[in-house]
Amino acid sequence: MSAPEALHEDLDRYVRAAQSEQRLPSVSATVFRGDELLWEEALGLADVEGKQEATPDTQYRIGSITKTFTAVCVLQLRDAGELSLDDPLTRFVPESAQAPTLGRMLAHSSGLQREPPGEIWETMQAPSREELVAGTADAEQVLDPGSWWHYSNLAFALLGEVVARVVGTTWEEALQERVLDPLGLARTTPAAERPAATGYFVEPYSDAVRVERDPDLGGAGALGKLWSTPRDLARWGAFLAAGDERVLAAATLEEMAHVRAMVDHERWTLAWGSGLELYRRGEHVFVGHGGAMPGHLAALVVNRKTAIGAAVLTNSGAGGTPEKLALDLATAAIEALPAPADAWSPEDAPPADAQLLLGRWWVEGQEVVLSWRKGRLEAKLVGGVPGRDTSFFERLGDDLFRSVEGRERGELLRVVRAADGSVEKLYFATYPLHRRPSTF
Repeated sequence: MSAPEALHEDLDRYVRAAQSEQRLPSVSATVFRGDELLWEEALGLADVEGKQEATPDTQYRIGSITKTFTAVCVLQLRDAGELSLDDPLTRFVPESAQAPTLGRMLAHSSGLQREPPGEIWETMQAPSREELVAGTADAEQVLDPGSWWHYSNLAFALLGEVVARVVGTTWEEALQERVLDPLGLARTTPAAERPAATGYFVEPYSDAVRVERDPDLGGAGALGKLWSTPRDLARWGAFLAAGDERVLAAATLEEMAHVRAMVDHERWTLAWGSGLELYRRGEHVFVGHGGAMPGHLAALVVNRKTAIGAAVLTNSGAGGTPEKLALDLATAAIEALPAPADAWSPEDAPPADAQLLLGRWWVEGQEVVLSWRKGRLEAKLVGGVPGRDTSFFERLGDDLFRSVEGRERGELLRVVRAADGSVEKLYFATYPLHRRPSTF
């Protein structure tokens, strides 16, 4: 671990204060930067009756953080051409009485009711796979699809059924084979494996605790079944930041982190991507998810720009704020560990035909500068809005490029040559670019 001692002290202080003030039987947390574990701490009792102290290897239920795993399985299948996010649920589950698109289900904008029909959080009896699908006949479309963000455990349970049917196995088996094994997440499991924390309810008017029930989510496991450790979640967070070609490409994880539904419309501090919760803390944006199950609260956040994140697990089902604690820990680490500047080094000269495109161009009275950096063509709109000012291109053929990242993603850049072979003008997204200042 390479975090400065002062940062260690700050992180220790955050966790100790949370454990004490929120009366958590135990809390286990880690801070990471990519694959590097910067700090970890485990405080309190994983088993109150047995006086068993929590350790960094103690498992806790992670609740809805499970949804990030389910979402990755869905996007894997999308990238493999097995499905589209525009597909209706009924393409894969034809007997479903509801037919939202998979993309809206991932973003909690399908309008489906929150829970599977029935009182599962009172009876603690979750539906089987067959009962889950049959229950869609009783499920309400509580909002028009796409009209509003509305959290739906039902939607993610059904996404798990989609994964199972497309892969031809159970959701648990698909997850193990396609995600957990390739990433080496040996302590992330559908059922508890020792050492594992007991979940508690802390009495509001005394310091006594009661053991919570430990429900099996049955056929709805994709919404929140998993157990894990902070160390495994740190590895998962590193994956969400950078990707792993064995599981999911970095470009797809970037797509998952795009805002699909805004939750906090006033301050824009909370939104949803494709299966990922998106948090804004000051100038820092994090992806991840919170989780809650009887006797357990959990959180994972990671800033994809710096790959710095935090995981927090507790064995209290009420009164804790693990998402706030995880954001506090990760933000403290980002501020204490400024990213070093990348060293510059010379590169090969651009291809001869690309060399002729470099420099200043003008369109709509605005200047655009074309450059060749890191082996590809880029175009920067001078004075443009940060984040919307630069296009990055890949070559499609002679004198033809496509923007694959940044401004005008997907649009074509076409080179027009004069009779003598010189470059006369460019067309980008059908707009003409000239070497001299010009309007339309």
